[in-house]
Amino acid sequence: ENLLKRRDNAVAIIFRDEMARERQISFKELAATVSRLQQALKAAGVGKGDRVAGYMPNMPETLIGALATASLGAIWSSASPDFGVQGVVDRFGQIDPKVLITVDGYFYNGKVVDVLSKLAEVQPRIPSIRQTIVVPFANETPAIDTLPNTVTLEQALKPFAAAEPVFERVSFNHPLFIMFSSGTTGAPK
Repeated sequence: ENLLKRRDNAVAIIFRDEMARERQISFKELAATVSRLQQALKAAGVGKGDRVAGYMPNMPETLIGALATASLGAIWSSASPDFGVQGVVDRFGQIDPKVLITVDGYFYNGKVVDVLSKLAEVQPRIPSIRQTIVVPFANETPAIDTLPNTVTLEQALKPFAAAEPVFERVSFNHPLFIMFSSGTTGAPK
């Protein structure tokens, strides 16, 4: 709630990816997008105490996903998209996320690395996932037609107008994030 107090046009986020593409997001845009994603997550059945998983690189939509999740009193967990299928399942399979937010691909060493092929293997192995939201990052129109219950971020947000974000009140010790060990000495904990 405190992170979203400002509603002006000052720059809240400056993002630059490996391909030197830059975006700036104002505080006003940030709050509006968090509000819309909050509504989309709620429509997907996410509420207080539920989990949302991000299979995302460090980018604005990752922060937006975490803020929208927290605003509902839900719990955010994330894994880098360079994790393999088993690494993702070992982590997210323990927490039963209702929604998975991911990218279609990312850039590494000047090349596009596909995430959708891994996603096709992850989805059936985590049955709690009701909806997957794909953020187009490597491609403007990712091929998601064969992935069940999967929409792009634009499709997820389309039904919802920006409104004042609502913040679910939680107790002081209510969990906000689930973080995992590396898993180098057994399954991640």
